[in-house]
Amino acid sequence: MNDKRIAWAITGAGHALEKCVEVLLKHENVDVFLSRAAEEVVRMYALDTRLNTPRVRIYRETSASSPLVGRLFSGIYRVLVVAPATSNSIAKFVHGISDTLVTNLFAQAGKARVPIRVFPTDLVPEVVSLGPRQVPVTVYPRAIDLENTHKLAKFDGVVVIPNPEELESILSSDLSDGARGDSI
Repeated sequence: MNDKRIAWAITGAGHALEKCVEVLLKHENVDVFLSRAAEEVVRMYALDTRLNTPRVRIYRETSASSPLVGRLFSGIYRVLVVAPATSNSIAKFVHGISDTLVTNLFAQAGKARVPIRVFPTDLVPEVVSLGPRQVPVTVYPRAIDLENTHKLAKFDGVVVIPNPEELESILSSDLSDGARGDSI
């Protein structure tokens, strides 16, 4: 059994957040990295207590330089998961902007050749999402958001994942077979 950890970044996206947390909690040795917006959204969706378990280490965005990202070069992480990922984070990934904890993790994981798995919220032109009170909302991602997601899928070492169910399957495969950098 591999004792390497999973680095799991959460952005400020509410879409499928609960499902992503369910997948996260199925695994041991998970380090969760919360952006400032993620902290707000995790509380809004009442998931903060579920994440507060001894099996999960939580790291928060506390400094501009994000010194935590140096952990990616130490060899302790098997894979970086960003799920769910906002259109803002995806745009920053695509354009090489590293000004937050999550965008720094993404950039440094690429530089350290740690495989990256991303579940973006903007994958299709129309999606029904549940808000914090479980009220369905129809969201229409902009053309630029869909274009950025397509660009991200072409990055070496990055796999864009279409839904939480596939995220679970790909992550299980990564952990049993060894993480690969293939893109779908």
